[in-house]
Amino acid sequence: MWQEFKDFLKRGNVMDMAVGIIIGAAFGAVVKSLVNNVIMPPIGLLLGGVDFSNIMTVLKPGDPPGPYASLAQAQDAGAVVIAWGAFINAVISFVIVAFVVFLLVRYYNKLQKEPEPAPAEPTTKECPYCHMEIPIPAVRCPYCTTELAEADA
Repeated sequence: MWQEFKDFLKRGNVMDMAVGIIIGAAFGAVVKSLVNNVIMPPIGLLLGGVDFSNIMTVLKPGDPPGPYASLAQAQDAGAVVIAWGAFINAVISFVIVAFVVFLLVRYYNKLQKEPEPAPAEPTTKECPYCHMEIPIPAVRCPYCTTELAEADA
């Protein structure tokens, strides 16, 4: 069993997967920052100065009771809240990550496509008299037995 595990770790796929996970985690942090610090502030400003990360519904007040100015303040007070503003931020982050992954997979698939082969040179021609298909080097049509001049070929 130990040898199988060592063989598994020696495969190139394990390293590729590890690198992908590390890059993905770093990319997730960048997207989270993009959503929280670049995308959501202008949207909140357009909606009247709303900070989406602090939008919540208090189900049960904590000690001291609300109103709470921020989600962190409500959580510190022990209030039970539905933090749907943070959920909206997470959904936007997911959509951005999903779109970028879609673009990467699309680009990868374009790279994997094999180029279409060039069309083959024609090997037949049409007899100018009987209009049957005959080999290009033919000097006599096998169907109508007409001798073909070099100009016909």
